[in-house]
Amino acid sequence: MSAALWPWQFWALLSAVFAALTAIFAKVGVADINSDLATFIRTIVVLMSLAMILFATGQFTAAGPITPKTWLFLVLSGLCTGASWLCYFRALKLGPATLVAPIDKLSVVLVALFAVAFLGERPSAMHWLGIALIAAGAVIIVVK
Repeated sequence: MSAALWPWQFWALLSAVFAALTAIFAKVGVADINSDLATFIRTIVVLMSLAMILFATGQFTAAGPITPKTWLFLVLSGLCTGASWLCYFRALKLGPATLVAPIDKLSVVLVALFAVAFLGERPSAMHWLGIALIAAGAVIIVVK
């Protein structure tokens, strides 16, 4: 295995950077308004940004047929995203970003468990160790 990042690793690292900035910017942005309104404003910005990217790259019209199964799972994913964002912004409104974000990252542990249960994925022992360390780290950070 080379030292170069695979494409998915590059995008995953960028996702982590943007998620970290999201927490910092959101904590400041939610300070003086209702957390649900802050989530709504952020959602509009995300929607407009993605629409501009799709239009600019010509992908808005090149989607092709979308199956009912695809619609179902994308709608469910969208509903879960909305619920997650509402809860995240409420938590940021009420607590410090340095404690909210690590608890939010327990989603990494839950993804692993759900992927095993529902997708049939089988992480290696080393991957399970990493997942356990993420869980332990989150617990250590928030325990007083």
